Amino acid sequence: MTGTTEESPRSISVFRRRWQKFRRIKRGWYSFVLLVSAYLATFFLFLLVNDRAIAVHYEGETYFPAFAAAFEDRIYPARDFGQRAIGETNYRRLAASFADTPDTSNWVLLAPYPYSPTESLLRELPGNPPHGPSLDHWCGTDDRGRDVFARLVYGFRISITFALGVVTLSYLIGMTVGACFGYFGGRLDIFGQRLVEIWAALPFLYTIIIISSVVRPNMGLLVVLLAAFGWIGISFYVRGEFYREKAKDYVAAALAQGESNASIIFRHILPNSLTPVISFAPFAIVGSIGSLVSLDFLGFGLPPPTPSWGELVGQGLANIRKWHLVLFPLGALFSTLLMVVFIGEAIREAFDPKVYSRLR
Repeated sequence: MTGTTEESPRSISVFRRRWQKFRRIKRGWYSFVLLVSAYLATFFLFLLVNDRAIAVHYEGETYFPAFAAAFEDRIYPARDFGQRAIGETNYRRLAASFADTPDTSNWVLLAPYPYSPTESLLRELPGNPPHGPSLDHWCGTDDRGRDVFARLVYGFRISITFALGVVTLSYLIGMTVGACFGYFGGRLDIFGQRLVEIWAALPFLYTIIIISSVVRPNMGLLVVLLAAFGWIGISFYVRGEFYREKAKDYVAAALAQGESNASIIFRHILPNSLTPVISFAPFAIVGSIGSLVSLDFLGFGLPPPTPSWGELVGQGLANIRKWHLVLFPLGALFSTLLMVVFIGEAIREAFDPKVYSRLR
C-alpha cells in the first residue's frame, strides 16, 4: 500500500503553552530575564563589588583575600603585606604603593568596583558626608561616608532573598492549611477557618515592633515573622480550589482505586490547584520587599550596618536636599518592584483559564 500519511500535530502540554505565551509577553519576559540575571550576579558580588582584592602577589606568593573572606572567614592584616597599619589591609592603598614601586614584581588585582557596603570612606574623601556622585563613587556616599552603589547592590540581594524566603515559607504553610481545609471540610474547615480569622485579626505591624523591641531582629527571624502572617491569604485561594477540584471525576476515580488521602491531595488535586499560587507569587514578592523596606525605614528591620534599601530611603528623607540619596534608592526600589509587577502580569495573563483551560 503506497501513499503518504499525514503526521498528526504534536501535542503540547498546557504548561508549555502557558510558558510560550509568557515568553510572548515581552515586558514580562524581559523583566524576568533581567531580574533573574541581576539576582544571580549578586552571588558573585565578592568578586565584583568588594574592597578586598581578588588576588595579591607579594614576595613570590599569591593570596586571594576575597575568596578567603567569603569562604573561610579569614582576613589578612596589613602587616602581612608590609604595611605599617593596624587592622585589615587596605587593598586600594596597597595597589597604589605597589604601583609607586614599579621595580618590584608585587601586584594587586582589585574588584571592578573596589568598595564595600559597610566601609567608611571618611578618611579618603574630603569634606563632610554625604558626598555627591563621582567617577569613583557612581551613586555618591551616604551620611556615614559609605558607598551608596555598593549598599544598593548588596541591598538588592538581601531584599530579593528575603522576599523569596518569606513567599516560600508562607506558601508552604498556606497551601498545606488550605489543602487540608478544602479537602477534608466539615468540622475541620469550620473550626479551622475561625482560628485563621482570629489569627488574621492580630495587628501585624504592632506584633513585629513588639518582638523587634525585645529581640534583636535578623534575616531568619524576620522571614519567620512575616511568613507567620503572610500565609493566610493564599490558604483561602487553595481552599477554594480544593473545594472545586475534589468534586471532579478524577478524584472519585482515585478514591475508587484506594489511594490515600495524602496521595490524592499532593499528586492529583494540588497540581491542578496551582494557578492562583503561581499567579499571585510575584505580587507576594512585591509585598515582602515593601514590608522589609518599611521595617528598615522605621528602624525595626535588619540590624545596622546591614545594607538596606529602607535605611537608605530613611537617609534620603533626612537629607532631602541631597538628591542622590533620594533618587538612587527610590529608583532602585521602583525599578525592581516594577519589573516584578510586569512578571506578575505576564504570568497572570499566561495562566488565564479563559485562554488555556485545564479541562481542554
